[in-house]
Amino acid sequence: MMAPEPGLVVLRGGALSVLVAKRSLYTILALLLALALAVAVALSAGPAWLSPSQLLDVVNGDAPGGTRLMVLEFRLPRVLTGVLAGASLGLAGSLIQTLTRNRLASPDMLGVADGAMLGVFMALIVGTTGMLGPWWVGPLGALGAVALLLLASGPLDSRGHRLLVVGIAIASLLRAAAELVLSQQELMHASALYAWSIGSLSGRTYGSALPLAGALLLLLPPALLASRRLALLRFDPDIAAGLGLPVRATQWQVLLCAVLLAGMAVGVCGPIAFVALAAPFIGERLIGYGRAALLAAALSGALLVAAADTLGRVVLGDAELPVGVICNLLGGPFLLYLLLHERNGETQ
Repeated sequence: MMAPEPGLVVLRGGALSVLVAKRSLYTILALLLALALAVAVALSAGPAWLSPSQLLDVVNGDAPGGTRLMVLEFRLPRVLTGVLAGASLGLAGSLIQTLTRNRLASPDMLGVADGAMLGVFMALIVGTTGMLGPWWVGPLGALGAVALLLLASGPLDSRGHRLLVVGIAIASLLRAAAELVLSQQELMHASALYAWSIGSLSGRTYGSALPLAGALLLLLPPALLASRRLALLRFDPDIAAGLGLPVRATQWQVLLCAVLLAGMAVGVCGPIAFVALAAPFIGERLIGYGRAALLAAALSGALLVAAADTLGRVVLGDAELPVGVICNLLGGPFLLYLLLHERNGETQ
């Protein structure tokens, strides 16, 4: 058997084998390690900080009942939901940026997040419980927003600029409609909805994490298997078609996958900004393009949300900042950085 080329390593499992670049493998492992560390810190952080030994006692089942309840029933579901939401947003952002060939494109910019938020608010109006609408309304609202976007913008242009500009306008209209709905609610409900509308993981349970886990299990494998076609989408559509790519079918597949992932994350956690914009950039800077870049974007998104939520819980002491506030504070400077590099021709 021939040895792999330098810089490549063969991963074998039974009769299957995969050729992986060492840089990609080591980067993914480093991101997994960083994510595990971020989760451990998140489980330890709070009004009552836990030491590593106390956290280990919880894992081993030797911790007092109160400590186990705090970690397993309150902190762990919240952290798990945040990790899954961040991974969904990171993967959705990577797919949309590949589709539009524009670094600035994201579910936030194209109105997907605002459409999902408006869908949840509308479910509140037509519902009878007086509480937040069900999570599955988020993907429906996101699909409705994309349908409106495509009707207004028409086909994708060579770099998705038209889609981005129209998307910003659609996002503004949808957010205005959501704020109108919010203004008609009773004060108590409006306060809770406002906290959710800027992105919050407060009160999330294992039931919140379940639909996100299902979406990732369902949509991540097709996205990874389609990585070669995604790479061809970075070329001009005529070139991609000449190379044998079914351009329209691939565009619809990628768009549907991205919209469902982003809509699911918004339906569960609210619109957490910045993550879908930054995670693909981080993944591509670490790895480059291809299948591993999608994984890196998902892991980077999970890491960003876990870190932002932890920071929001500890930065003000007893008070708590929603994860969306922290992400917005980070997102402004990052967007400015991308805009400056786009102007200088340093981003794709």
